[in-house]
Amino acid sequence: MNFRIGCAVWSYKGWVGDLYPPKSPSSKFLRLYSEVFSTVEGNTTFYAIPNQDTLKRWIVATPPSFKFCLKLPKQLTHQGLLQPSIAGALSFLAQMQTLGDRLGVIFAQLPPSYSPQLLTDLTTFLETWADTKALLALEVRHPDWFTEPHSSKLTAILEKLGIGRVLLDSRPIYNAPDDAQLHSDRRKPNLPVNFSVTAPFSLIRFISHPEQQFNQSYLEEWVSFCDRALRQGTQIYFFVHCPMEVRSPHNARYFHQLLQQHNVTVPPLPWHKTNKPTQLKLF
Repeated sequence: MNFRIGCAVWSYKGWVGDLYPPKSPSSKFLRLYSEVFSTVEGNTTFYAIPNQDTLKRWIVATPPSFKFCLKLPKQLTHQGLLQPSIAGALSFLAQMQTLGDRLGVIFAQLPPSYSPQLLTDLTTFLETWADTKALLALEVRHPDWFTEPHSSKLTAILEKLGIGRVLLDSRPIYNAPDDAQLHSDRRKPNLPVNFSVTAPFSLIRFISHPEQQFNQSYLEEWVSFCDRALRQGTQIYFFVHCPMEVRSPHNARYFHQLLQQHNVTVPPLPWHKTNKPTQLKLF
């Protein structure tokens, strides 16, 4: 399966009676989510590291083909230099490997304060991680990473080490007449989109607008991107966010439909195999 699509969370109560059947208990959310989507962006690990019992429950609740793409904990990536966090990052990886085949790409999200001036520190961290052979994607947020020569330097390092670059697209929520994040606790960064593929896989975070019309042109760009990348053998993880979380599954499915309409070769979504009409109410 070279194409996977999902959302940023699974434990969202607002999906009960919509994506999830009415009266679904939170203990069933992950199982129900994994019947619809093939991957999840595990933001939960950014704030707290799950223990072994939790990881084992995740395994039981999901099919063997499901993938967790987990974010390195904030305590490792947002404390200044990365080199002091190398041991902690390797320990986190060792703990998450309990997931076995269900472990997808781990990704490191760096804060806006982490600039290209720290390239040597970043390179040391990435080189150490690359020695583990575990999949890693990097998301940078300082604006200078998107300018030359810094962008090309980072791309070259990632390509050399086989580390992916997280492709963040927040254009829909900034190029719309309204403020889609008006009631959001955490605002997404407004940064240029870097479309470079630096590894055999690509992790895309699409920040969608609640109203589909403001996503359309950008999603069509991603259709073309995915078509090219998949033809070249790149494995794609496509995660759909939305300031109104209730809309994320709707927008994810819409993108999957666009891919099919443009004859992009992607596997059918797991929900196509279910006979539970209550789950299809959303669609």
